[in-house]
Amino acid sequence: MSSTTDEVVAPQRLVIVLPSTGEFDSRTWRIASSAVARGHAVTVVARHRPGLPETEVHPAGYTIIRTPVSAVDGLPLPGPIRDRIRRRREAGRATAVASPLVGGAAPSTDDATGDGAPVARPGLVAWMRRTPAATVRMIAIALTVRAHGAAVRHLAVEADVIHAMAYMGIAVGLRLGRRLGAPVVYDARDIYVDANNLARLPGVFRRVLGRIERRWARSAAARLTVNEPYARVMAERWGVDQPVIVMNCSYRFTPPEPRERRFHRVLDLPDTARVVLYQGGLSRGRGIEQLAEAVPQVADAHLVLLGYGPLAPAWGARAAKPGSRLHLLPAVPPQELLGWVASADVVAMPIQPSTLNHRLTTPNKLFEAIAAGVPVLASDLPGMSGIVAEVGAGSLVDPTDVSAIACAITDLLALPEPDRVAMVARELAAARDRYNWDVQAERLFALYTQLSGRAW
Repeated sequence: MSSTTDEVVAPQRLVIVLPSTGEFDSRTWRIASSAVARGHAVTVVARHRPGLPETEVHPAGYTIIRTPVSAVDGLPLPGPIRDRIRRRREAGRATAVASPLVGGAAPSTDDATGDGAPVARPGLVAWMRRTPAATVRMIAIALTVRAHGAAVRHLAVEADVIHAMAYMGIAVGLRLGRRLGAPVVYDARDIYVDANNLARLPGVFRRVLGRIERRWARSAAARLTVNEPYARVMAERWGVDQPVIVMNCSYRFTPPEPRERRFHRVLDLPDTARVVLYQGGLSRGRGIEQLAEAVPQVADAHLVLLGYGPLAPAWGARAAKPGSRLHLLPAVPPQELLGWVASADVVAMPIQPSTLNHRLTTPNKLFEAIAAGVPVLASDLPGMSGIVAEVGAGSLVDPTDVSAIACAITDLLALPEPDRVAMVARELAAARDRYNWDVQAERLFALYTQLSGRAW
């Protein structure tokens, strides 16, 4: 991780504002760890969750400060009343499984079955059902941002640059930047009003959120995102120059030879089992449902879900059924992930074309598979298809076609050994030469240098 420009770097202070706990955020880990390796002091301001320390020093050398944040904390009410509301709320959802605050509002099950599959509803009925929930969600977003901003008001940090992550991090970052007199970078990792729960809001709500984000984005000293398609959309919507592109690539990695069989060992799989891996967020629209239907059609294939999210309990219940070839494992820290990815036979990401954000996405898991030298099954969508085809990293499919997914997995697992070896070599060469974090970090630190006036 060392820089070739260590001799000219001026040690500085970076504060990253993150709207999650920071446990599994690989982009934050890469940015923070590479900044520390160059001699900078890094503080990650994240959100607290019971069971996590309020302050900790990450093994990579940066500090994480977690503040308690929720919509209840943002209510303009006396503390005792907020505490009473919080206790009643917690008593009513004792089985809640995860923070809903990453990148938007709380997950809703109004339009989903128990396993997260969307339910078709007549237009008027859907609108009538969605509007009250959308109003609550909008209020929750505003209150959560307000609470996070208040929590960092007196935080004892200093910064030369503030890096604000995501829609619910930028407002907090701007507030901190004004207090500290530091430039703020808005890292828009998604097209938020066209992603996840926000994409399902009624149009009037999305327009309001879009105007708010536009104001925040224009208030930042600089903007960056993760790929070219996203950058074009953001520049047009916000009326700004195209954001700097810092892709979500992994560090260079050398897979062990022979390949480890971690999943076989942990899950006690038979020697003949082939592992199809999905890693990342367990939520709607990621193609997990389609994979769960397709993999049983492939001889000896087992689907492993390695991640966390609102649908984890439902997938865990399905995985627990006797004879299931579906397995659920908890997410692992970013610094350990590539070792697990390299133990798979195929990495699958049939992300559904359900939102503009999904159609243009280049997910972390794509670059993680390339870095680990594992064949890729990806959606034939504008964001991913060009990279997969350029590298020759695997197969592109219609992500809505379960039979096509099953056939593509079968073909990838049946590759003759010389073809498989050649595919792995192409992936590792692409990761070594261009799709790696060291290349991306140079772009990021060049931006920091422009903002602070001293070399990063």
